[in-house]
Amino acid sequence: MDFEVVIATPNVMAKIAKLGKVLGPRNLMPNPKSGTVSPEVGRAVEEVKKGKIAFKVDKFGIVHTSVGRVSFTPEQIADNASTLLNVISKMKPASSKGVYFRGISMASTMSPGINVDYKTVAGL
Repeated sequence: MDFEVVIATPNVMAKIAKLGKVLGPRNLMPNPKSGTVSPEVGRAVEEVKKGKIAFKVDKFGIVHTSVGRVSFTPEQIADNASTLLNVISKMKPASSKGVYFRGISMASTMSPGINVDYKTVAGL
């Protein structure tokens, strides 16, 4: 599979559901919450091309997202990661006091994480 995002209209989701076992584990299954199921496919494609980032937050407050692919250069991954961290820090609620980031780690699929000292990241 040589694609990063699947975008679908709501009426096609019944047919795509059969591919759930293949697309689901790869986080490619279209989802209304992430904006990949839309009646306006053209707008959704433009948003993805502009660099729309979708991330998940679990019940422990851990953010899960992708910042690059194997084909990316180290500079591209660093730029994507710093942009993501800046976006998350800007989303911090005004009522939230204290340290917003407790730790940052990066990992490729099925590999151990590498801890990043969040104090060295610019803009945090």
